Amino acid sequence: MPATKEIKCLNDACELDMFENHYTYDVPEDHSVSDLSCPYCNETESLELIEL
Repeated sequence: MPATKEIKCLNDACELDMFENHYTYDVPEDHSVSDLSCPYCNETESLELIEL
């Protein structure tokens, strides 16, 4: 089953507190949160993986 990751945006000016990234294909092993951007504010540096 493809992975699902929960990611939070730490940008104080952003209205989005978290989002889920649902993978529907195999991603490279070196793919990480730093490869993503917030879907609301487009920031890349303010994202953090939520560890459950």
